Amino acid sequence: MSEATSQPVGAKSAEPRAAEGPDFNKGGGILPAIAQDAETGEVLMLAFMNAESYAETLATGRAVYFSRSRNRLWRKGEESGHVQLVREIRLDCDNDAILLKVEQIGGAACHTGHRSCFYRRVTDGGLEVVETPVFDPEHVYGKKGG
Repeated sequence: MSEATSQPVGAKSAEPRAAEGPDFNKGGGILPAIAQDAETGEVLMLAFMNAESYAETLATGRAVYFSRSRNRLWRKGEESGHVQLVREIRLDCDNDAILLKVEQIGGAACHTGHRSCFYRRVTDGGLEVVETPVFDPEHVYGKKGG
């Protein structure tokens, strides 16, 4: 899909041939996937995808990841409602890293309530929080946030 269109990647898109898609064999079945705001270029989060989550992402136009801690598919926003509509997918030169350009619904990508999971900066004095949360994780998830 081109950056010019505002339609999400979805069932109307032709699936890439195997040679054109991610090489999940290189990552032992999972590959890193970066979610980037399609409008601003801001990096929102880093997650992982397997072949099944990648295929579902292509089919639905919504970001689906593979949760290593839960050992299952993680449909972004399934608990919070903060889904990611995929506007474009790019692969790196080795086909072993995935970039999703997304429209972040709900304002936050991070389970801590921050817009980006990269809300802390490393300084000489330690980690410095550089973003304000856009939601209270206890309100959305109970005691899981933070």
